[in-house]
Amino acid sequence: MTGGAAKQKTALITGATDGLGRATAILLAERGYRVFAAGRSAEKRAQLDALAREKNLPLETLVLDVCDDASVQRVVSDVIGKAGAIDILFNNAGVNFTAAVEDLRMEDWRRQFETNFFGVVRVTQAVLPHMRERKSGRIIMMSSVSGFVTVPTQGAYSSSKFALEAMSNALRLELYPFNVQVILIEPGYIVTGIQQAAMDLAKPYLENPEKGPYAGLYTRFLKSMTGARAQSKTTPEDCARVVLKAIESRNPKIRYTVTQLAVVAKWCKRLLSDSAVDAVFRRRFGIEK
Repeated sequence: MTGGAAKQKTALITGATDGLGRATAILLAERGYRVFAAGRSAEKRAQLDALAREKNLPLETLVLDVCDDASVQRVVSDVIGKAGAIDILFNNAGVNFTAAVEDLRMEDWRRQFETNFFGVVRVTQAVLPHMRERKSGRIIMMSSVSGFVTVPTQGAYSSSKFALEAMSNALRLELYPFNVQVILIEPGYIVTGIQQAAMDLAKPYLENPEKGPYAGLYTRFLKSMTGARAQSKTTPEDCARVVLKAIESRNPKIRYTVTQLAVVAKWCKRLLSDSAVDAVFRRRFGIEK
């Protein structure tokens, strides 16, 4: 896919009204793609629609809840009805529940997977028949550094991303005969709205950090996240450019890491033993017997 052919391509992006999804939606529209930016927030959709009108971008927003079958089917049918095809699916919608494995309520475990994993499967299954029949398409999966390493309090989020990676590996092989490519994006820490949303979701677990067996761990995790936010230099726009590269490359890589943290983490995972990786995280988060 080249820049010259991009004007004829259509992209559907989930979780597109904030953060990495929003940055990618704008960049693709600026490149000439016809972009359908899907999300739940009416306010954020209105803001993105206003920006599209102001800049005269080929972008429109759609209301989408990836956890709802009818919503997904309606959006996919709407996009195909308007554009005739979906060339690019960017599965970007996601949430993050932060808590120790023991503390996290089962209902929140289910909510974590319903959005980050089952939501991706739901949208992908709705789009796939059209790509498969046309023998053309690219599916971009928003994974994470948490898709191959796990830190304490991130068991639920990381589990959902590990599952996403495994599913994507199978899908990539299954779709090879149909010329549909599956590509994983693996960012490290990038400041977006997901961090504040994660803290809002974690309030039931973090509002009394002085109590409970994991009180010290929560305090140190929050301190670590504050430091990571202050040091983060990669922007959503930087990540969007990596997504664009994955879309337009003639021979895309299977995985694209984003941020220096992701690169370092990947090499540490490859070169160090599991015990050594555990020791690094125990030191980082002050975990002692």
